[in-house]
Amino acid sequence: MKYMELSQYLRILARRWWILVVAVIVTAISAVAFAKLQTPVYQSTAEVVIQPARPDFGLTQSAKTLLRSYMTVADSNRWAQQVIDRLQLDMTPQQLRANARFAAEDDRMVIQIEVEDTDGEQANRIARTWAILMVEWRDQENQKQRKEDRVFAELRDEPVYTQSWPPRTAIMLVAGAILGVLIGFVVVFAVEWVESGVIRTPADVEQWLGLTLMAMVPLADFPKSARATSNPERER
Repeated sequence: MKYMELSQYLRILARRWWILVVAVIVTAISAVAFAKLQTPVYQSTAEVVIQPARPDFGLTQSAKTLLRSYMTVADSNRWAQQVIDRLQLDMTPQQLRANARFAAEDDRMVIQIEVEDTDGEQANRIARTWAILMVEWRDQENQKQRKEDRVFAELRDEPVYTQSWPPRTAIMLVAGAILGVLIGFVVVFAVEWVESGVIRTPADVEQWLGLTLMAMVPLADFPKSARATSNPERER
């Protein structure tokens, strides 16, 4: 089995460089066009900090244990309906929850509320309203507890949306160019493989036969008169 040397690969690429260029241009333009045609989706994140009333190890551990329970309470159709009612949204609780994600970070004592929407400002409002519901719920629950046993919730910062889809144009352009390079390599070597069975030069003979070419028989150059007399029947 013969293996191609690096110099052979480089010669192939140098001979068919235009295929790589065309592939990169086409895929890069296609990637950017695809991104421009997509409907933007924005993501907003609100963080609710859970704070025990006193710096007690036992109370803090209890709050950490209850953190995921708080998250489960927030991620419910009942709370989603309250968000819909407050913001007068035209959707069902199930639809709203499908665009929301909740996560609990025990080490930071934080509950994250992530909301996606095609309207960035609305994503901010939904995330903030959901977080405020958590704060209000903890205030109500604290009324049933002694002051030293209370666990408070506080909105860490005002949520600010970012675009989650499609990626930025520069990212899509680079991704398209990289894909174009890969496709170009495949096309270049596929074409080279198809044409590899055609013998054009003495070097091709040596490569495929594994033998050293000692001599070549030149093509005979017959005079026109000789070619004409060699086939008299054709003149008739």
